[in-house]
Amino acid sequence: MFDDRYTLAYKSYPYEKSPDQDIDAPVRHPVVVMGGGPIGVATALDLGRQGVPVVVLDDHEGIGMGSRAICFAKRCLEVADRYGCGEPMLEKGVVWNLGKVFHRDDKVFEFNLLPEDGHKYPAFINLQQPYFEQYMIDRLRELQDKGAPIQLRGKNRVDSVEVHDDHVTLKVMTPDGPYTLEADWLIGCDGANSPLRGMLDLDFSGRVFQDSFLIADIKLKGDLNFPTERWFWFEPTHGSGASALLHKQPDDVWRIDFQIGWDVDRKEELKEENIRRRLDAMLGDVDYEMVWSSIYTFQCKRMDSFRSGRVFFAGDAAHQVSPFGARGANSGMQDVDNLGWKLGLVIQGKAPESLLDTYDNERVHGADENILNSTRSTDFITPKSETSRIFRDAVLSLSGTYEFARPMVNSGRLSVPCVYSGSGLNSADALAGGPERTQPGAPCPDAPLGNEFLLSKLGDEFILLTIDAEAPEVLEEDGITARRLALSTRDDPTGQLRKRYLGEASSAVYLIRPDQHVAARRAEYNETLMRTALRRAIGKEVSQ
Repeated sequence: MFDDRYTLAYKSYPYEKSPDQDIDAPVRHPVVVMGGGPIGVATALDLGRQGVPVVVLDDHEGIGMGSRAICFAKRCLEVADRYGCGEPMLEKGVVWNLGKVFHRDDKVFEFNLLPEDGHKYPAFINLQQPYFEQYMIDRLRELQDKGAPIQLRGKNRVDSVEVHDDHVTLKVMTPDGPYTLEADWLIGCDGANSPLRGMLDLDFSGRVFQDSFLIADIKLKGDLNFPTERWFWFEPTHGSGASALLHKQPDDVWRIDFQIGWDVDRKEELKEENIRRRLDAMLGDVDYEMVWSSIYTFQCKRMDSFRSGRVFFAGDAAHQVSPFGARGANSGMQDVDNLGWKLGLVIQGKAPESLLDTYDNERVHGADENILNSTRSTDFITPKSETSRIFRDAVLSLSGTYEFARPMVNSGRLSVPCVYSGSGLNSADALAGGPERTQPGAPCPDAPLGNEFLLSKLGDEFILLTIDAEAPEVLEEDGITARRLALSTRDDPTGQLRKRYLGEASSAVYLIRPDQHVAARRAEYNETLMRTALRRAIGKEVSQ
């Protein structure tokens, strides 16, 4: 299915002996990342692009086999675009905005996740995780060639961690034997079974749902008459599972999920002949090749805190949700997007260390939002009581005819970016009539600007976005610079900029964070208040 570069057989980052291994005293690094998967590599891209030296340690030498995550949401792609690797993902991925839900053979509901124009990226693409990872590694290599201070060390397994007040000590095993290094800051991106979490005796709290789902990725040898949409069946008539999900991927590969129940023999279910029995019942006389298969259990859990002194956790190491809704990798990318600029400013001495606590506050809020939506989806897909099942079946039977029932159909509320509405980094909203979607704490929506898009001009630094308003070209406060981006509705032929950023207001001034989230907005520029907003956004002013 994949180019050889996209399997573990290809060593994307083969082991090379590091100079650190030949020095008696441990070498201290500003940041060490534990885990070379997509979230770990994204962390390296974020920090390395800021000029922050970062070392990624991974116990493998290449990306993982199998499709694994396949649904990457618009916000995730916008973050990847800021890192410089979004476009190849979009070019390779299968674009989709439309989803359909069926009860037995009847379509009961459909939804469009991006019904408006004026965005560079679609609601979702389907792209096998090995491609997603490799495009980021390719970008990392480009940055290394340009002198970015990023190291990616394969076959460097972390065996123990000791946390001190001002650094972390790591003992690392390699093919040439063990060595010790130190880090000012350690970021755990080492997956759902996080060895780092175990070393620090930290755990998850949450729920495990007693149901099992079988994933089968198949490569078609003929045509399958399904459109490029997300199709979900409740109680499919082919009888191969209590529910089923179908997605198209690149390379003529299709992902099919079957709900198979809790009391199953997993070893037996994973035998090819038994997987084919389910596939044949669903697809009929279609010639295909088995590519990858797995069984997973729904889990909705998170750590109590994503920061433990000098150690941070991101991605699946920090939180887990059920796959329906595509909230795993997408949420992990938002973790990196949130932590990267904050840690960069602290390391550069431009922000107080207390700013890092807001990573925990904001991203725990994001995780709780994901867990709530994922739990609701799971409860609808797999009712836990007879009353819940009666309600689910009633909603499904009514939704085909009655519009009021359709919003209650829940086959997985799909990933949307988190709004940090209660964050202490926000300033009070002072734009009367401003759109809710660009309130303080919200991620900036894209908008067309001639042949460009707005988000390509935001991010990596603080931006003073003015729309039909005057302001200085630069705002400097306490070592932080906010650069002005001046726009006008006169150059807004589609009206999308006005709709998304002005609403009923005639002018606006926004303070945009480096992660493209709104920190403050006002109708006009007020220097004193914007200076206060900038200080608050880096943790130097406490919101009252």
